[in-house]
Amino acid sequence: MYARFIGKKLIGSAGTLAFVVVFNFFLFRVVQTDPVGSMFRGRNVPQDKLDQMRADFGLDESIWTQFFLYLRQTAKLDFGLSYQSRQPVWDEITSKIWPTVLLVGVAAILSAVFGVIGGVIAAWRRGTAADYSITSSTMVFYSMPDFWLGMLLLVGFAVVLPWFPTGGMVDLGADYGWFGSVLDHAHHLVLPCLTLALAYLGEYAIVMRSSMLDVMGEDYLTVARAKGLRDIQVRNRHAVPNSLLPVVTLAAINLGFVLSGAIAVETIYSWPGLGKATSDAIRGPDLPMLQGLFLVFSAAVILFNLLADLVYAALDPRVRPT
Repeated sequence: MYARFIGKKLIGSAGTLAFVVVFNFFLFRVVQTDPVGSMFRGRNVPQDKLDQMRADFGLDESIWTQFFLYLRQTAKLDFGLSYQSRQPVWDEITSKIWPTVLLVGVAAILSAVFGVIGGVIAAWRRGTAADYSITSSTMVFYSMPDFWLGMLLLVGFAVVLPWFPTGGMVDLGADYGWFGSVLDHAHHLVLPCLTLALAYLGEYAIVMRSSMLDVMGEDYLTVARAKGLRDIQVRNRHAVPNSLLPVVTLAAINLGFVLSGAIAVETIYSWPGLGKATSDAIRGPDLPMLQGLFLVFSAAVILFNLLADLVYAALDPRVRPT
């Protein structure tokens, strides 16, 4: 039965991805009918050169010819050449994946860990000052737009208090050696990582708090106390493990959205990842780069949603079809 459940989820995810691939093509053709002309708007570029560029990128073909060529190339992970760098889009994307994975991965771990701890404390001390302070502070950060929170931290801790770099991933031209390079990367990572972690901290805290409050009314906690277990043992051995299921699902789903949501943060801190590449491609406009990035972000969301469904079903057999 679980195998059938997995099969249905895989088919559903494949269908969603196929829709995204088709939508990805027509979206940018509708929004941007002449990307080459938009790139050189206001410049004195000869018409024959513009026509040559359209021919180089296949924009002089009919829309359906472009579509079938796009499908064939996408199947081979060939998204064409970037208008700006004239390099293969896939090479550009793969070169920028690592900085984004580093930033998003560390931020996701920090927000999940501290969000869960905050949610546990808030629920276990419901109605106290600790509950109100944790819930209020995490919701304040959660309600702030990423770019606004990023600018506040940038001004506060890189301009007013010059403790951290204003941008980039490393100090250009510096030769620190292996260990020094790691410290340099970590130094540049602090502010953008803190921005993303604080932005998603409240979500984990409120979900964990709600889940803990539901569990705290269960009979097995009363039985555990009747056996002589202390409150801290009841909480850590019984209440917390049984409250983590919604958080596990939330973490899997959030990874896909945080990946695409890093655009504003990476742009503010000039972090050389997929988010900044998206911002640069929009300003171009760089149609092949935007198509490739949109497809990568969409595939990440679909993949992590699939993982969330599978993990949830594995941890809680009640959600599986009977």
